[in-house]
Amino acid sequence: MNVLKFGGTSVANAQNLKKAEHIIRQQSEQDKLVVVISALSGITNLLERCAILASAGNEEYLELLAQIEQRHLEICTSLLPVNTRSNSLAQVKLALNELEDICRGVFLIGELSPRSNDHIMSYGEVISSMIVTDYLKSTGLDAELYNSKAFIKTDSQFGKATVDFALTYENIQQTFKESAAIAICPGFVASSKTDNHITTLGRGGSDYTAALIAAAVEASELQIWTDVNGMMTSDPRLVPNAHTIKSLSYEEAMELSHFGAKVIYPPTIQPVLDADIPITIKNTFAPDHSGTKISVGASENGNFVKGTSSIDDIALLTLSGSGMIAVPNISYRLFGSLSREGINVILITQASSEHTITVGISKEDLEQARKSVSNEFAREIEAHKINPLEEETGLSIIALVGSRMKQQVGISAKLFDTLSHNGVNVRAIAQGSTELNISVVIDKKDLKKSLNSIHESFFLSDRRKLSLFMIGVGNVGKVFIEQVKAQRDYLAENLNLDLLVTGLANSRQMYFDENGIDLNNWEHLLSEQSEAMETSSFVEHMKELNLRNSVFIDSTASKDIATLYKEVLESSISVVTPNKVACSSSYETFRELTNSALKYKAKFLYETNVGAGLPVISTLNDLIKSGDKVHKIQAVLSGTLNFLFNHYDGSKPFSEVVRDADSAGFTEPDPQIDLSGVDVMRKILILARVSEHKLELEDITNNGFVPESCMDTNTVEEFYDKLDEHDEVFQNIYKQASAKGQRLKYVATFEDGKAQTDLESFGPEHPFYNLGGKDNIVLFYTNRYSEQPLVVKGAGAGAAVTASGIFADIMKIASA
Repeated sequence: MNVLKFGGTSVANAQNLKKAEHIIRQQSEQDKLVVVISALSGITNLLERCAILASAGNEEYLELLAQIEQRHLEICTSLLPVNTRSNSLAQVKLALNELEDICRGVFLIGELSPRSNDHIMSYGEVISSMIVTDYLKSTGLDAELYNSKAFIKTDSQFGKATVDFALTYENIQQTFKESAAIAICPGFVASSKTDNHITTLGRGGSDYTAALIAAAVEASELQIWTDVNGMMTSDPRLVPNAHTIKSLSYEEAMELSHFGAKVIYPPTIQPVLDADIPITIKNTFAPDHSGTKISVGASENGNFVKGTSSIDDIALLTLSGSGMIAVPNISYRLFGSLSREGINVILITQASSEHTITVGISKEDLEQARKSVSNEFAREIEAHKINPLEEETGLSIIALVGSRMKQQVGISAKLFDTLSHNGVNVRAIAQGSTELNISVVIDKKDLKKSLNSIHESFFLSDRRKLSLFMIGVGNVGKVFIEQVKAQRDYLAENLNLDLLVTGLANSRQMYFDENGIDLNNWEHLLSEQSEAMETSSFVEHMKELNLRNSVFIDSTASKDIATLYKEVLESSISVVTPNKVACSSSYETFRELTNSALKYKAKFLYETNVGAGLPVISTLNDLIKSGDKVHKIQAVLSGTLNFLFNHYDGSKPFSEVVRDADSAGFTEPDPQIDLSGVDVMRKILILARVSEHKLELEDITNNGFVPESCMDTNTVEEFYDKLDEHDEVFQNIYKQASAKGQRLKYVATFEDGKAQTDLESFGPEHPFYNLGGKDNIVLFYTNRYSEQPLVVKGAGAGAAVTASGIFADIMKIASA
């Protein structure tokens, strides 16, 4: 014999009941069945509201009764053939009239006793089981209705009655000794053994009914049919990648259920656990799915961690004080004071010094708990032996569950590392000696991010999701978006990386989508469906979304945006930027940012500050980290200036060559910025700092080659005019180098703790001589590379290579 229980959604309407009938028919061909039926989805809540409204003298309960009647009669009309429908409708109507009479009585006396409430609440399962029985009979199945109230016996604790197991099991065995092929029973309902008054089994009562019957008849299996494919690795409403757990032990199932997995209710497992009867959680709407099997020894194979679960909106109460140390009965008194008020303790943690005890409780119980505990320890608090009760709210518990966790080293370390790298602070920890469950208390706002991060770490270890927020969608930003769009499928398929652009902004507008912005339509979304851009609002919104593995990209040259980095890093959000402002500002600011990244487990990556997409900074970092010492850096770091001197041969004015570079997009809108050498100064400053030298911008000697009068102009055209006036200066510089068979390069040098920039000439024997186009080159002279320098060379300017440098930094974060 098998026992099947169908939940409220499985019998919610005629369409769903047809699916349930198909399942019952198939299984009845193989074995006798007992089928336990829940109330129609939503009916229990309506009954509860009816009872409350009636007791309050509110006639609106009649409207709810009308809704309840309509739901049941509609199903009867839809499912049952005309020749049997009248009898079924009469029986259902009779039960509904009884319900209305009881509610009328409650309304008249203005009182709702627990006993009356149980009676009202029982009608959901009673009526639904009547309809299911008649429907199965109408399809030709050998089905018969059995009254659960007749064989499940309890005490008289109305609302949540305690079952008399011995009497109940005896009754069940007698009832189903010679039952129909398909025995239908209402779940949830029972009766008191002393006076046969209706009682109910509390939350999860229909599961409990099914478990009691399964245990008593020694069923082969208990099947719980619901609207999901079994128990999941996490809450699919919060974790979209959650998947079905194939097998669980009873203990694992109870732990997951206790901490929020709503598929089953923990006490319902106990009868079948005692009888060693397997439970299978199945989906009525996907009956071919294997579901989840709960049994003894189910955890001997598979993952060490089986799933995560959570409880929202909890509060922590902490009792502390020197007067607790080595004093007996403190714990007894604390838990006694909570027990007397009927307050359930969800989590307990105690310091080994006995100085503190912290308990987690439902937020709803906080006020009552505070009063009870404070009264219990009033004398010690007044004497300053125990501190006033501390409380924290706005918290959630996450539980990591798996009976094999104790066999694997590093589970806890991996959990806490995952949380810390996403900026999640753990407020309390609890773990039993069995290591079946590791529970952590976190801020409620971090729940979704934490669950997704943990799930990604333990169940999708090879797959990660990065959420990108970018300010600046000009040349570089646009190309970067196109690169992400082109590469996203490859990354998903080959590297198991989901790259989502979740926030975009320009100087006027900003747009967010936590599920990923449509990169085929981002320009329209940013211009038409966005909000006004404010830098502080952008960062605040990014923090409020609180997405795991978030990365902030600054693709601007803005000083204002650069000031946001510290706040972003302190939110454990990584920063990637080609903007040189932050790293070339004060040394104190530079170190503050790098230290913040370390402290808050974020990444601060700025490879594109020097050499665009060239691996200049990463190479230098690798040298330093591996113990090498840098003695000298010599570099051509301006693609613009290299382009100018590669194309200037004295045959035409220098100003025309600058204009050509401007037309090709190789200069800033104001070319004075490029020709001033300040940009090169910033780059060599950054390299010196990465080399672990404390240097400021004003410490660098800038030997400019442009006459001062040229730089002292107010407009671009005036600047070009001045260049023409001083063209002889540039002619002479070129002729001197050419006479020696050398070529001009604007060079940044760092040596012996000092840095300078200068226009120099080099012969064919030097690596700089053949540097073409707008390429950059960097020579590192170190302990290991003393005779021949380590050379990094390649394109050092352009939107495509800069965007690829940003992309490379993001990939470093993804693989960290």
